[in-house]
Amino acid sequence: MHDLVGQPVRFQATDSYSLGGFVWHSGDAENRPFVLITCATSVRCRYYARFAQYLFEHGYNVLTYDYRGIGESRPPSLKDCDADWADWGEKDLEGALRYISQLSPNAGIHAVAHSIGGFALGLAPSNHLVERALMVGAQFAHYRDYADEKKWAMLWRWHVVMPLLTRLYGYFPAKKLGWMEDTPAGVALDWSRMGPAFEHSLRRKPRNRTEAAAVDLKRNMRGLSAPILAIATTDDPFATVAATKRLLEYYDNSKRYYLRLRPSTVGENAIGHFAFFHERYRDKLWPLALQWLQSGELPSLVKDDLYSVHEPVTSSP
Repeated sequence: MHDLVGQPVRFQATDSYSLGGFVWHSGDAENRPFVLITCATSVRCRYYARFAQYLFEHGYNVLTYDYRGIGESRPPSLKDCDADWADWGEKDLEGALRYISQLSPNAGIHAVAHSIGGFALGLAPSNHLVERALMVGAQFAHYRDYADEKKWAMLWRWHVVMPLLTRLYGYFPAKKLGWMEDTPAGVALDWSRMGPAFEHSLRRKPRNRTEAAAVDLKRNMRGLSAPILAIATTDDPFATVAATKRLLEYYDNSKRYYLRLRPSTVGENAIGHFAFFHERYRDKLWPLALQWLQSGELPSLVKDDLYSVHEPVTSSP
């Protein structure tokens, strides 16, 4: 049995930034598929350790890691951490895919992507290596998509307080508020000003990406051709129908299953945006993830919650 937090590892992003994480890796590595777990914004990879251990116990090797600026990948000073959401995808997540490919060259790769992780996966140029993807609460936080009943509170928190404090401190001191991990300025500002089309929002200051770079980011999304199961609970204020569909539209080379899961389907009153990976759902939610990763099928229990299925588009990029 591996230690719960796995074995500490360090590997490089594509720009040589040192990233830290944990790996669950069996001696019979060549016979095991590899699962890459990609985190929500400013949630440490340690949060997913019990879920990673669960997958390891069911026949997978697993890698979890922190994006630059977070947890195991945090530099001494966040004020000096030049990072935005695009970096987390096209540099950090890309580095994780390459690391897995080097560690287990013949292993099939699956991805489990939480929240912004489902967006970051699309930005990685090597996402074509992924054979099956599970996305939980995946979206890129366009404010118009927030749940109506919580929209004003979320606007205040993420689009007023967050950018204000970010400009004041040079990073977002989220831990002082008890909201999440401290966050690099570029990431916080990306979130606070995200528009309906991410490729145009990520062109703004201070990066000022060119139109060509924006097109490249969008093209990367079409590189993912693996079947996708996107799970979003009906009580998730971030991953609403509008938010989930907005992201899934970018993955038009994949077959996309959108499961809008009612908590009552699994005997719960509430689940929300973060709880899917909590160990209390080991027997109720984790088997849904496991069955999808193993077979690409949905358990009959949740099939009534299947909101939509979209076939891949065959037109060229």
